Amino acid sequence: MLRHIGQKRTNAHNVWLACVLSLTAGFVNGAGFLSFVVFTTNVTGHVATFAEKLAAGDFHTAFIIGLWMLLFLMGAFTSSIIINMIGANQRFAYTIPIILEIIILLIVANNLDWWLKMPVQNLRFKAGSLLFAMGLQNAMVSMISGSVVRTTHLTGMFTDLGIELAGKIYDIKGAKSAALNSRILLRLIIIISFFTGCIVSALLYKSLKLQVFYIPAMLLAAGMLFDIFRIKTVRYYRKIKSKYGTPLSGHAE
Repeated sequence: MLRHIGQKRTNAHNVWLACVLSLTAGFVNGAGFLSFVVFTTNVTGHVATFAEKLAAGDFHTAFIIGLWMLLFLMGAFTSSIIINMIGANQRFAYTIPIILEIIILLIVANNLDWWLKMPVQNLRFKAGSLLFAMGLQNAMVSMISGSVVRTTHLTGMFTDLGIELAGKIYDIKGAKSAALNSRILLRLIIIISFFTGCIVSALLYKSLKLQVFYIPAMLLAAGMLFDIFRIKTVRYYRKIKSKYGTPLSGHAE
């Protein structure tokens, strides 16, 4: 899910990646809005609010919103720097941005307020930290999948899905059917997973409040550990097979 890149990467890898991380982003988006009244997975809406606050002369709020947008950018920048420094082909290179994202989600879930005394400042800081985390995730996913998968917002997904559904109608001979079906399935999985995360987070928020952020943290940890141990298991199996497979088959003959 995380380590395969380039020609080694299949649609199945992208589907798993999209499912886990879109579900996570949906949780963060829904819980982030209910907690801080801020969209924490993208910057599109913040641009309009930033412009409105500037026009109204509310420079303090405009500064905060501008800082949020910068934090999303810095998250993407940090993720890219980490992956490029370690090397895309190095072992577990993509897990470091996920670990950082998990740490941020755990801090928000624990409702740690000791670094800023004013409640308003804490709310803004936590909202900004979530935007940084989503920048980390979005850049990491984009680099892994070759910009095929985007998990923190749906604007591009709905656009791509519309184009591909139209292409399906005009693909009379079915020459592109398999490729189109794969892309359509991927878009639908991203959209459904994101919606599911938003809905479930909204339902659980009433009872869990900020502790709902433990759930996306656990999803990320489970996905990362599954990917690590699956790779280790496959390698161990291949090592055993290469060591004992030929002699055993020869003995059986």
